Amino acid sequence: MTAKIKAKTKNLLIEKTKMRKIITIGESVLDMLFRDGLPERSFVGGRIANSAAALGQLGLPVSMVSECGADRVGDMVVDFLSTHNVDVKSVDRFTDGTTAFSAIFCDTGKAKKIVNYGRYPADRFDVVWPRIDEDDIVLFGSLYAIDTPQRERLFELISYAAERKAIIVYLPGFQHGINMRITRVMPAILENLEIADIVIAHERDINNIFPGETSEQAFRNHIEFYCPTYLHINPDLGVTLFSTGKRHDFAHSEALATDNLLGWQSGFAAGIIYMILRNGLTRDQVAATDDDTWQGIIDVAKSFAAECASTADNCLTQGFAEQRKADLEVAMARQEELKNK
Repeated sequence: MTAKIKAKTKNLLIEKTKMRKIITIGESVLDMLFRDGLPERSFVGGRIANSAAALGQLGLPVSMVSECGADRVGDMVVDFLSTHNVDVKSVDRFTDGTTAFSAIFCDTGKAKKIVNYGRYPADRFDVVWPRIDEDDIVLFGSLYAIDTPQRERLFELISYAAERKAIIVYLPGFQHGINMRITRVMPAILENLEIADIVIAHERDINNIFPGETSEQAFRNHIEFYCPTYLHINPDLGVTLFSTGKRHDFAHSEALATDNLLGWQSGFAAGIIYMILRNGLTRDQVAATDDDTWQGIIDVAKSFAAECASTADNCLTQGFAEQRKADLEVAMARQEELKNK
């Protein structure tokens, strides 16, 4: 690193990222894991919230748009986000209800079972909209993006982000037995696909949304018409990039099997966003990104995924976060030098 770059890196990350913000929109819940009938640990859940926390650890300007009760559980959720440097001014703390809570039962020899608790008020998503500018990055998805009570207001915010020419990243999520019927929410899913610039989905969710279809069939038959860039993730096998007329498989160099899908998915999404910023990609450049660049983006995103999947709170370790933050500062300093030449 040159002396000139060293002199700039301290404040450049803050100055540069003030121009490009990350806005995350999703549920804020507390998960409690039970193993064979005994409580094992609790952690803040929701893949969007965990992605926000990982990005906040890198010193990036991240805000969370969500809602939770003005209660003890809600305090735990908001404290977690704040501790990870996430702006929570757009988290609505309602008094007429209780914060969402999920009990996850993992019993030997049985399929995992999730039971959701909590009570939301009748008037949902009464949030303060954050400022959104061109080439900011908006991450949204999961049940929160298709559930009827807050759907209309949430999509108004997403539509506003699209009008402002932000990069919109959508994480579809659907689980049978937890969510409503797929036929009921399919119009919302298709609307979300249409407004997105990048779709990132786990194989399980795509199988639930488009049953009986391979990842390529799901893209060609459904996603491609709405969104040109789709990242299909399978923690056991690898990542496949689908774009108009192309398919590129990025297999894992070694087995990365994990039962922590929450950590893997949230870490992967955070890694993609990190690399968009690190590479200085604009909204117009995302769809035109070449395979070699995507290879680098996905390799780093997989390292984020593995890191988050290995921790109890589904976030980055301090050492990993500090290294990636330093890499980002150097990359942005070089971008600034090229810009000023």
